[in-house]
Amino acid sequence: MSNKELTYKLATYSGIAFFLFVAFFMLKPFAIVKAGERGVVMRFGKVQDVVLDEGLHIMMPIVNSVKTLSVRVQKNDIGAAASSKDLQDVKTEVALNWHIDPQKANTIYQRIGDETEIISRIINPAVAEIVKAATAQKNAEEIITKRKEVKQEIDIELKERLNDYGILVDDVSLVNVSFSPEFTKAIEAKQIAEQQAKQADYEALKAEKTAQAEINRAKGQAEAQRLQKLTLTPALLQKEAITKWDGKFPMVMGGEGALPFININPQ
Repeated sequence: MSNKELTYKLATYSGIAFFLFVAFFMLKPFAIVKAGERGVVMRFGKVQDVVLDEGLHIMMPIVNSVKTLSVRVQKNDIGAAASSKDLQDVKTEVALNWHIDPQKANTIYQRIGDETEIISRIINPAVAEIVKAATAQKNAEEIITKRKEVKQEIDIELKERLNDYGILVDDVSLVNVSFSPEFTKAIEAKQIAEQQAKQADYEALKAEKTAQAEINRAKGQAEAQRLQKLTLTPALLQKEAITKWDGKFPMVMGGEGALPFININPQ
């Protein structure tokens, strides 16, 4: 074989190899599912029963295609406007942590679509409806004082509703609950009045206890004085005087000079 023929064959084989190499990557006879994702297999656009886990998967090009969905926990802040039982406007901001059921990724994509459609078509309407139902059962003050109870009701209802679509709720938080400015001012005024009333009751009780303590103290002193009078006999007084005497006689001045004064009781 001549060098010319050999060169021609090498060029031909190289061209074929390059063509196959390019075709391989253009047609992509494989699918890569990244961490935190699941692959939905479609054959000529029809969703198949299989769900691909993370990793590299060999696929038949043109015939099969793969759509990946995230199964990681996602967070969405959703605002919902509603009315309380006493017809006060309530604006609630709900923070929802959720993820799709990895084993149902194919049916979720088939029924609903991707993450954007899940949020717009399923999650947002569900949150709005459930928040309205929960706040409508309580008046405005109860929504404030029983916020934890309202949160639990919303949490339970959302889990039941979204679970039917293969969407799992991880956590629900009421980030903010607000009312109209007029109602907010009325609530603040009521709270101030209640605090002032409690303070007045406290001051009155404190004054009453102080007065009673003074009365008890006066009664105690009077009783002590009465008992002291009953027990102060002449003999007891003389004993107290002797106990406290320092051994020195009091001096009196007379014509002869200072003489000790001694009180002698002849009896």
